[in-house]
Amino acid sequence: MKAWQVGELGLPREVMRLVDEVPEPVAGDGQVLVRVRAAAVNFPDALMCLGMYQVKPPLPFTPGVELCGELPDGRRVIGNPVAGTGAFAEYALLDGRALFPAPDALDDAEAAALHIGYQTAWFALHRRAALRPGETLLVHAAAGGVGSAAVQLGKAAGATVIGVVGGAEKAAAARELGCDLVVDRKAAGEAGDFVTQVKAATGGRGADVVFDPVGGDAYTGSTRCVAFEGRIVVVGFASGTIPTPPLGHALVKNYSVLGLHWGLYNTKDPAAVHAAHEELTKLAAAGLVRPLVSERLPLGAAADAVQRVAEGSTTGRLVLLP
Repeated sequence: MKAWQVGELGLPREVMRLVDEVPEPVAGDGQVLVRVRAAAVNFPDALMCLGMYQVKPPLPFTPGVELCGELPDGRRVIGNPVAGTGAFAEYALLDGRALFPAPDALDDAEAAALHIGYQTAWFALHRRAALRPGETLLVHAAAGGVGSAAVQLGKAAGATVIGVVGGAEKAAAARELGCDLVVDRKAAGEAGDFVTQVKAATGGRGADVVFDPVGGDAYTGSTRCVAFEGRIVVVGFASGTIPTPPLGHALVKNYSVLGLHWGLYNTKDPAAVHAAHEELTKLAAAGLVRPLVSERLPLGAAADAVQRVAEGSTTGRLVLLP
């Protein structure tokens, strides 16, 4: 089968190689072989290439952490491939306990992009932050893969959503997703200052919930515009800078800092992951969530796609169609 392989660590464009004759992976106990119908590109794919992700499969490995696949009986499923036998290939392995029916309302590319981003946003907003109708939700990187999911789920929950993006194209995408207010951090003056914009939009109160997959200055600014009893959910550090927050500031302003590592739920509370998938399937059927797939690319474009996601130059999700 055709599969992308990483034989050494480095930048995706430099270390990813498309190999024409890779043996099909052999299913072990509890595993299922699926034909890959679509593979979504994620930031962790780039981190794996660089050796900077918490999961470090032995070299060589096939990247791709999220897919929509087809079982031998023809059913469509989504899930995360077993580490090392990734989605950027014609076939991959899934854990039989952690595969989920692909929602009928979504095509292959959309279904492939549903699992990680929407599960992450769901657990961040509902399990960790307990977002309530009428609250104000601030979403950083609102036009990105996980940020776009948070915007849609925030609107579905009845929140007012403020999205922060970088650039006019991403601002247009965030508005299309349903943001009530979009702040382009690349705009001049106060127009690009999300702290000022959030305070103005909330009458000085601030955001009740902050969804932060960026870290760095995004986190620091969020602490300046979070509401009394607000909740900042730390999802990742796409900026490359991990904040070291002064806890005294959280004390005097009375806000919470919450961590969200969605992958832990797969081992600590897998029933909650299945329950979240059922809710996401219902929302997809109702037309309330639909992954923003900005580009559908051939399998041969995988290395370039992963590099672009790593550089933060993409909008929504890139999906490979083998």
